[in-house]
Amino acid sequence: MKSALALAALTFLTTLPAHAASCSWSAKMEEDEGGSVMTASVCGGPKGDAHLMLACFGKPVLSYDLGDAGGQLEPGISGSFTFKAGDKSLTKKLELEAMYNYFTAELSGPTDPLLALLRGKGDLTVSADKYGEASFPLKGSGAAIGKVLAACGKGSGGEAD
Repeated sequence: MKSALALAALTFLTTLPAHAASCSWSAKMEEDEGGSVMTASVCGGPKGDAHLMLACFGKPVLSYDLGDAGGQLEPGISGSFTFKAGDKSLTKKLELEAMYNYFTAELSGPTDPLLALLRGKGDLTVSADKYGEASFPLKGSGAAIGKVLAACGKGSGGEAD
């Protein structure tokens, strides 16, 4: 599963423009070693080079690429990241996918509290003491996440943002 997720995210990341003019949520099929995978994604951070990605490999999996702020991270590490939108926040432990230098976490399913936060309004801030913080817009997130969950056969899709 980790290699499938890593390949899907790498495929996605290598198709991004160097400097995205506008960061907004999208959902599209990405090629993976096991076939096509519906992936929702958004860019953010001060330079627009940080990315959040959501794909489904049995359960929803969130990937967080720190962008240039991450530098080269040590294999085998994990970090506690706080996700905050509006007056709600939660902290989740993410494991480093060392081959591609980004953090991942398997979510419990369509009703995971982090998915609820990602479907909110305004902006999402992701922060960790060691890695700083990045902000991501949430506009369009509900529809993009709904497409991923519908492709997994676990959600209804089309949720409003």
